[in-house]
Parts: sequence; structure tokens; C-alpha cells
Amino acid sequence: MKKNMIPAAILLILAAAAAIGSQSFLAPCIHDDGSFGACHWAGQALCGLGCALALIAAMCLCLRRPRFGLYLGAAPVCLLGILTPGTLIDLCRMSTMRCRTVTQPAMIILFSAALVCALAGAALSAKEEKP
Repeated sequence: MKKNMIPAAILLILAAAAAIGSQSFLAPCIHDDGSFGACHWAGQALCGLGCALALIAAMCLCLRRPRFGLYLGAAPVCLLGILTPGTLIDLCRMSTMRCRTVTQPAMIILFSAALVCALAGAALSAKEEKP
């Protein structure tokens, strides 16, 4: 594996963890009566952002030349993933709820690490494409 493909592989792993985690082990609150709160929709949005990021990372692994643009395209997806829980979509009001104690910090960490990988991949790709 070339060194410029390492950020794409890490990005794919982080994106898969965000997508799968937002629906399973990092899922927001589950109400006993079966109703959905705002945190449920934040989890759905995070799953979609994780899937989009995984698709971008998979394209970075498969394609050779347009990697720089793909990495730069991953950055706004990562920023949306950071801002979604609690900022763009409200979470439960109580600070002790699962969405505030588990989902929000985990997603901020996962998408922040993905942003660092995307920017590192863009820097490596830019360095590689220079004549």
C-alpha cells in the first residue's frame, strides 16, 4: 500500500465506524414508548454523512488522479458531521441522556479525526501531483 493511500484507508475505517456506530453501539437515546426524539434524527443524519464519507474514501482508494479533489470534498462532510449533533440538530435537553454523553462526543471525535485524515490526504496528493 502506498503511503498516499493510508489516509484513504483510515478515512474509510472512521467513516464506517461513524455510520455503523450511529445506528448501533453509539446510537442516540431510545425512548421506552417507541417515539422518536430529535436525537434520533441526528443519528439518522450522522449515518448518512458516514455513508457519504465512506463512499468518498472508497473512491480515493480506487481512483488514482482525482484524489486531491475527493479529499477536499470530504472536508465539508466531516465538518457537517462535527456540527450535526447538538448544533445543527438538537439533542435531548438533559445532559445525562445517552445522546449527550455518548453519541455527541464520539461523533465529534470520529469526524474530527476523519477531517485530519482528509486534509492529510489532500496534502499528500497535492505533493504527489506536483511536476
